[in-house]
Amino acid sequence: MSQTLAPVESLNARKTYERIAFLYDFLDAPYEIGWKRALRRRMFEGLKGAILDAGVGTGCNFVAYPAGVKASGCDASAAMLERARARADRLGVMVDLRRSDLTRLDWADATFDGVVATFVFACIEDHEQLAALKELRRVCKPTGEIRIVDYRLSPRPLVRKRQQLMSKWLSGAFAASYTPTTEHYFAAAGLEVIEEKFLRSDVLKMIRLRQR
Repeated sequence: MSQTLAPVESLNARKTYERIAFLYDFLDAPYEIGWKRALRRRMFEGLKGAILDAGVGTGCNFVAYPAGVKASGCDASAAMLERARARADRLGVMVDLRRSDLTRLDWADATFDGVVATFVFACIEDHEQLAALKELRRVCKPTGEIRIVDYRLSPRPLVRKRQQLMSKWLSGAFAASYTPTTEHYFAAAGLEVIEEKFLRSDVLKMIRLRQR
């Protein structure tokens, strides 16, 4: 079963998110209520200064931003950003939201002290991974940190089988995969791993990176 999917930055995937934006929070609600919400603060924990929420979606991370940060967020989908802006207004969160995909970010070099991409690289096809990583590196300060949080295919047979059965739903509903190839490109992007750890069993991994 192939699990290689179209990139978020591609026209087809962007159309998918434009189409489902009004339903996105409803579709994701079982995961958000079940486990995502409890983990979001861990994804941003300890970050200070200027931060970029790369692939901000509808703004589910807003509640996890550390106090005092200068927050920015981007997404390739205008419809998703519209919902993010509404959420920011509702929560009273100050965040600079821009329509910008991960391979062509709309910020100058070395703008951010921290960059966080949650459930984003699992939506990017193999040939786009390196370009996206290079852009995150470009906008992150040399002393800054990049965090990537994404799904992984479990080595446990029963869990792995369930993920494979769910992969068509994940692909169709969210243009995502359990098998992102991101880690293959860290060195080529000029990044090195500070730390990697699983946040949820062996299926959700956070990788902390810095410039080499």
